[in-house]
Amino acid sequence: MKKTLSFFVALAFGCFSLFAQGDTTMSFSLKQAQEYALEHSRSLQNSALSIRQAQADRWASIASMLPQVSASLDYSNSLGYKMEFGAMSISMPPSGSLGVNVAMALSGAQIVSTQIAKIAVDMANVQKLQTEQDIVQQVKLLYYSALVSHQTQSLLEESLKTIKKLHEFVNKSVEVGVAEKVDADQILVQVATMETTLNTSKRSLEMVYNSLRLTMNIPFNVEIVLSDSMEDLLNVEESLKLIYDDFILDNNYSYQLAKKGVDLTKQQKNMSAWTYGPTLSAFYQYSGKHYFSDEARMNMTPPNMIGISLSIPIFSSGRNFETVRKANIEYKKQLNNLSDTEMALNIQHRQLKYNLSSAYERYQTQKRSVEVSQSVFDNISTKYEFGLSSSLDVTNSATNLLSAQSSYVQAILEYVNAQIELEKLLNKN
Repeated sequence: MKKTLSFFVALAFGCFSLFAQGDTTMSFSLKQAQEYALEHSRSLQNSALSIRQAQADRWASIASMLPQVSASLDYSNSLGYKMEFGAMSISMPPSGSLGVNVAMALSGAQIVSTQIAKIAVDMANVQKLQTEQDIVQQVKLLYYSALVSHQTQSLLEESLKTIKKLHEFVNKSVEVGVAEKVDADQILVQVATMETTLNTSKRSLEMVYNSLRLTMNIPFNVEIVLSDSMEDLLNVEESLKLIYDDFILDNNYSYQLAKKGVDLTKQQKNMSAWTYGPTLSAFYQYSGKHYFSDEARMNMTPPNMIGISLSIPIFSSGRNFETVRKANIEYKKQLNNLSDTEMALNIQHRQLKYNLSSAYERYQTQKRSVEVSQSVFDNISTKYEFGLSSSLDVTNSATNLLSAQSSYVQAILEYVNAQIELEKLLNKN
């Protein structure tokens, strides 16, 4: 019995360990990472809640124009008191009453308010789409950044391996008196520099992963594995086609929001004009009263009553006029802002095309520079082993290689960022 119990405990512990281990590592392609971020992003959840809030406000505006019904139930007891009218007395027995009131008010301002609420719903939907776009592009940029960091580390590790090998060779040469100790010290400094650069790259990579965890809403103790490679994703020829795509303003979310802002202020202007308009109100009231006695009594409350009223504003000492004037000014301001937005987006389109072209040229140049620097470093390292180059040559070539690698990494990130910014403007993923 004890052996059986021990077996099940061990089995349960093993299953728990496998489950826990599976939870600490998650593998994503770029597309999977973007889909996961969209599914788990709290920012996107808040955007969806904002849409529901706007829809609730719209239905509240519509409901304000529909009949409003209220009911009341009362009980009163005069404790035997009677009203005296000369020789006649009227008793006031205990009574209970039921009242039902139906009221409805309608004005032009209420109708306009429902249109304003509809625009607010549309704006919330556009903002949600814009949030989705931002999340997708942020994940893409971080994914590329992580891949670039991994590539940088691989390059640094290869270079570090080579220069460490040289350092060992120089140390042996110093021991047999063929080389001077200062040569070994110079190369040792270069080894330390490369190790520091490599460690810095590792820390930077961890920061990128932390940003990716935050964007994707993944716990900090989960290790993220990237299943796509840089070669799979960096399609330079395809991304350069963005330069020749037409810029359609209405596809841009910022422009859509600007247009909705104009529509909103226009409706607010219309609503302010309705301060001069009439308000129509109607009501129906039912009152039922029951006496808990057979004594003679007097009931002066009619059981049914209806009423209609029309309220027309006549004079407000200029308050309504100033309200309308203020709304007109705000509407003109929004029209100016829309024109500025249109111009700014068109200028931004031209600039982003230029940025992508320049980033592509720099990427190509830095890619070639790394290849040349790596070839020079390998060549000088080989020559040094045969006594055909100095330790200073090795140090300089290693420094040039580090600089070229750093510039290459920066060029890739600039190119990816330029591509993402242009995709965002054109609303293309």
